[in-house]
Amino acid sequence: MNQSNKSLNNWFLILAVLSLAVAPLIFVSDGKFGGSDDKAKAAITEIQPEYKPWFKSIFEPASSEIASLLFASQAAVGAGVVGYAIGVYKGRSEQKRREE
Repeated sequence: MNQSNKSLNNWFLILAVLSLAVAPLIFVSDGKFGGSDDKAKAAITEIQPEYKPWFKSIFEPASSEIASLLFASQAAVGAGVVGYAIGVYKGRSEQKRREE
C-alpha cells in the first residue's frame, strides 16, 4: 500500500468518526442525553422503592459540567496510557526487526 492510499484511508476514518459523533446531535433533536447512573437509579427505585444505597460518594461534583469534564479527562488519560503502551510495544518489535 503506497503513501497516498494510506492518507486517503486515514481521511476516510477521520470522516467516519466525525460523522458518528455529529449524527446523533443532528438526528435526535429533542433527545435527552442522560448518563447510565441516572437510568440505573431510576430502574432500582422502580423495582424496589425502599432501597437504600450502601454508601455515599466521597466526592460529589458541583455540577454536571464538572462531572463531564472529569469523565472526559479520565478517558483522555486512559487513551494516553493505552497509546503509549502500543507505541512502546511497536517500537520494541521494530527494533528487534532492525537488529535481526
